[in-house]
Amino acid sequence: MLLEEFNSSTREAALGVAKPALDIPRWYEAIIAGRPYASVDALTEAAMRVAAPLTEAELDAALAHHPRIGERAHGDSAEAAHARSEQAGVHASAAEALAEGNRAYEAKFDRVYLVRAAGRSADDILALLQERLGNTPEQELVVIDQQLREIAALRLSGAIETEGARA
Repeated sequence: MLLEEFNSSTREAALGVAKPALDIPRWYEAIIAGRPYASVDALTEAAMRVAAPLTEAELDAALAHHPRIGERAHGDSAEAAHARSEQAGVHASAAEALAEGNRAYEAKFDRVYLVRAAGRSADDILALLQERLGNTPEQELVVIDQQLREIAALRLSGAIETEGARA
């Protein structure tokens, strides 16, 4: 969808673009209400700030849509397709280390380890996991909030084309 189409589309059409990026009503309603956006950059900036910070309940609800890092997302939902694409750089050779790290993270924080995987190697993701295991639960909530908003901004901007991209 072009930015101009997103800006002028019905609420339902805009919802179809925004909701798969981050299924938190307060976030996607703010994104939709903020239209029109002057540029994809303005939309991306809004995606990062409109619901910051997310509440702990919102974080938990959003995490329910994210597979464990290193595990292939199943299903044909937009969220599953996003997760498969974002984790494309995570190779099977790192699977055991990621599985072990996931277990340690979940034991400590009682949540799925979430990281913006797009653009990161398996080694980067593992290093971040080890670093984050040193966080307190309160510190980790701040990190999860940031990671979710980064993922949402990437997903949303990825769903919006610029006029030149379609030509």
